[in-house]
Amino acid sequence: MSKHIVITGTSRGIGFELVKLFAKKGHQVLALSRNEKPIQDLKLDNVTTFSFDLNDSEAYKNVENFIKNKWKHVDILINNAGSFLNKPFSETNIQDFETIYKTNVFGVSELTRIMLPFMKKDSHVVTISSMGGVQGSMKFPGLAAYSSSKAAVITLTELLAEEYKDSGISFNVLALGAVQTEMLEEAFPGYQAPTTALEMAQYIFDFSLNGNKFYNGKLLQVSNSTP
Repeated sequence: MSKHIVITGTSRGIGFELVKLFAKKGHQVLALSRNEKPIQDLKLDNVTTFSFDLNDSEAYKNVENFIKNKWKHVDILINNAGSFLNKPFSETNIQDFETIYKTNVFGVSELTRIMLPFMKKDSHVVTISSMGGVQGSMKFPGLAAYSSSKAAVITLTELLAEEYKDSGISFNVLALGAVQTEMLEEAFPGYQAPTTALEMAQYIFDFSLNGNKFYNGKLLQVSNSTP
């Protein structure tokens, strides 16, 4: 049965691959990214895309209006968009942390809040975190803002699962290890990850459709390597 799927961060990497996977299986997709052109260029019939910046309060109204007027409900929200910074902590400032947290934490929180009234029993919110945000995992210098923001959405997921436990909506978070994406290349130039963006997208695709039958309020570590 066709589902209504909202995905952020769709201009490249895992998000881009996810849009194609869901569209191929006949689902209706709203692909949200600051750069909508890569998805537009695919010309997929069951995919809607428009430019969306998690830092722009007006942008959320566009998404809300689209759901209200066109879809009426949302089955799956995949919070995949992320902002990255690799910088020695001594060189960071409050603006650096604000920029990262605005996308990686506040953006996830706000879009989820706006989507929830359109979600019902068996809907699933999947947030993409990082192994760097997992307590006790290996940490890397330069990633204080990024990894701490990814830790925040892990706890946020647990809190939302508790707060909405009577609604039938599930909230889960995936802490990804190294995936060969543009963002990884920026973080660790020259590092070759054991997992491709498409391989990880296939895992997230399956999990978002079926994981809520088995998990709610859970962090799953999806990693076979360090980082």
